[in-house]
Amino acid sequence: MGSRSWIGPVVALVLAATLTACQGAAAPVATSSAEPPVTFRFEQPGTPPPSGPPPTSEVRTAPPAPPVWTVGARPLPRRPDGFGQVLPTPPELAQRRLPSADRLPPPRDGHFAATVGPVPSDVLARSTWQPACPVGVDGLRYLTLSFWGFDDRPHTGELIVASGVAENVRRVFERLYAARFPIEEMRVTNKPELDAAPTGDGNNTNGFVCRPARGQTRWSAHAKGLAVDVNPFNNPYLRGDLVLPELASAYVDRRQRKPGMIHPGDPVVQAFTAIGWTWGGTWRSPKDLMHFSSTGD
Repeated sequence: MGSRSWIGPVVALVLAATLTACQGAAAPVATSSAEPPVTFRFEQPGTPPPSGPPPTSEVRTAPPAPPVWTVGARPLPRRPDGFGQVLPTPPELAQRRLPSADRLPPPRDGHFAATVGPVPSDVLARSTWQPACPVGVDGLRYLTLSFWGFDDRPHTGELIVASGVAENVRRVFERLYAARFPIEEMRVTNKPELDAAPTGDGNNTNGFVCRPARGQTRWSAHAKGLAVDVNPFNNPYLRGDLVLPELASAYVDRRQRKPGMIHPGDPVVQAFTAIGWTWGGTWRSPKDLMHFSSTGD
């Protein structure tokens, strides 16, 4: 190799370094864990802007999960006695903890709140009341009551009861709220529900319902506003092979201790006993575990 053979490579290296400096090559950018790396993009003059939306840092959340169980969505075939077929409890309801829907605003500060007054006309219109009922409109009262849901949140429910027991019922639910006894739903029963196909999965805590006693022609204590059913699914009605609600067989064994169940001497029984009401769970047959009344029936 001649003495001048190195000149070509050296000149090429010098030219490359000069060209890089003229084009403003960026030095490496230091980053830290506190800030994301910055990306620089160089474009030649005249380059059209990129198509499509600009980059975004918006965090996209996953769609809400479907409900575990939709109450009332699956009618049951009827038995000869008109009730639905008693079927095994679906796995989704065997340890029932469905969330409560807020039909009324929940208590603002988390403390128990209640109202007692005449039944508003719009509430009466969606209730089961009719002129043939054994109690007139003036003999009924509309209550709004705080309760704890199975979702461990406070909610507001509604009941219609007889005027003479309204204040006592209010005191009962104040005690249940203090005990944080869970209730899934508390709303006024409406007319279409009386003739709807049985679905066997209801769990509505309710008071006044203008209907005969189960399997009888005489009016029930509910039709007089003198009874309240608490968590029917967790505390079913039992007579022979009949279980109501019809999917609640997982709650027939009362040796269990699941949330929402009623047992002798517990806060629910104590609260109703304190106002002189009796519990259907003490009956021999039928055994109405959800049922409390001032009349004993």
